[in-house]
Order: sequence, then C-alpha cells, then structure tokens
Amino acid sequence: MIKTVIVDDEPLAREGLSNYAKEVDFLTIVDTCENPLELSEILDQQTIDLIFLDIQMSKMSGIDFLKITKNLPMVIITTAYPSYAIEGFRLNVLDYLLKPITFDRFVQAVQKAKEQFILKSNKKNTEDSYFFVKCEHKYEKIYCNDILYIQGLQNYVAIHTTKGKHITLLNLKDIEEKLNPQHFIRVHKSYIIAITKIDTVISHEIQIQNTSIPLSRNYRDQVLKTVVEEKLWKK
Repeated sequence: MIKTVIVDDEPLAREGLSNYAKEVDFLTIVDTCENPLELSEILDQQTIDLIFLDIQMSKMSGIDFLKITKNLPMVIITTAYPSYAIEGFRLNVLDYLLKPITFDRFVQAVQKAKEQFILKSNKKNTEDSYFFVKCEHKYEKIYCNDILYIQGLQNYVAIHTTKGKHITLLNLKDIEEKLNPQHFIRVHKSYIIAITKIDTVISHEIQIQNTSIPLSRNYRDQVLKTVVEEKLWKK
C-alpha cells in the first residue's frame, strides 16, 4: 500500500482527491491537512510515500515548502495555475495535476507513483537483508528476517529479534524509512512490526509469539487492509 497525504486549503478539493484515492486499491489515505505546516507534523510522526500538494495555500505555498524541505517522499502537485509546472518539475515532483482534476488524469498520475514505489521497494529487497546498529561500544549485525518488532522508547529504540533484544540510539521514524514497507508496518506511534511474524490481530492489539503489541486506532484500518484483508480466506 502507498501511504498518502492530501494537502489543500480547500475542503472540497481535499474531499474530491480523497474520493478519487478511495477508488484506487493500492492507495491508503493516512491523513488530509490544510497547509504545509500541518504536513510537516505528519511527516515527523510517520513515513509517508506520496503527497498530493496544492500550490496556493495560506501560511506557506507548496512551492516554498518543496524548496525548504529535504528528503521528501513522492510529490504530485495539484493546482489551478499551469504557470507553476516548470518550477514544480525543477523541484523533482513526480507529476502535475491541473484543477479541475479528472479521475482519468488522477489514475495516470498515481500509476506513475506505483511504478516508482515498486522500483524503490525492489531496491530495498536487494539492500536490506541485514544492517548494523551501534549498541553501546559495539556494532551489532541484525538480519531483517530475524526482526519481530521494534519499540520506540524515550531516547532510543529496542529492536526485538528471534535472537534477542538490541538497544540503540536511533529514531523510530528513521528506522521505518529504511525498512521495506512490504515487510514491516507501523501499528502504533511507538511500534513497528514484522508482518510475517504476526500470529493474531485483535481489535486493539497484535500478538507476536508471547508478546502483546498495542494496535492504535489511528493505524487499525491500514493494518487490517494491508495485513489481513489480502490474506483473508472468506466463505
């Protein structure tokens, strides 16, 4: 699933894009917001794969946000002003949607995003079989297949694996960005879990071996859609 945020100061524009996104099975809307300042807060809290970004907004324009923000995910510009197209592409946006946006043009843009997302995921598949983290005065090698879940604590994270626990001074969001989204998913502001290690999903928690991990209401729908529905046997 491609985790998406819609940024536009017009409620009808946000609603229209949200309705379009709900018709596309590989998109999941994480949030919608009115301006780039709200977007920054979302990006600080979790990993986003795709942003639909309006240009003309109060407080800060979309172009100014692109100029001052580093390490952004894929961005599709949405605007009523074609004059911004050249500047947008100079800032490496993925596509440019001119309002009023038709559904056909929307699908064309998100298909391009899907192709980029798959390329990035495939690259991670070849690169993330293992990594090193610094634990006190040594560097520990961790195989991705061994990870059960990762817990974010006050100033560090605990990486729980089949072979033990590793404590390291890293940020949970930074770790999430480096992990393959096809294999790991955020289920709570303080927890990332390995999808293949899940034993049971309950309304408010997830069981991995003998550990109960909280499932936040904010992530529940996304978890059920990504983890359960695609593998659910129905009558």
